[in-house]
Amino acid sequence: MTTVFDYLTVACFLSLIAAFFLFTAQDTRTLLHFLISAVAFAIANQLGNNGLTLFALALIIVGAGYAVLVGRGKS
Repeated sequence: MTTVFDYLTVACFLSLIAAFFLFTAQDTRTLLHFLISAVAFAIANQLGNNGLTLFALALIIVGAGYAVLVGRGKS
């Protein structure tokens, strides 16, 4: 891990894991919704590492917002 985006996206992944186990019903449907956010974080990491900072930050915000909406709906 060498860039800020590496650390930021790993923190987002860890937050998704914690949210899944602590704040949701832990069903397959919620896990699949969180997988969408995880893919968004992975893409954001690649974009950020390749110099597309604004796109990467926007994708991280969108992915986190989607995870919050899913988590609130399934708690």
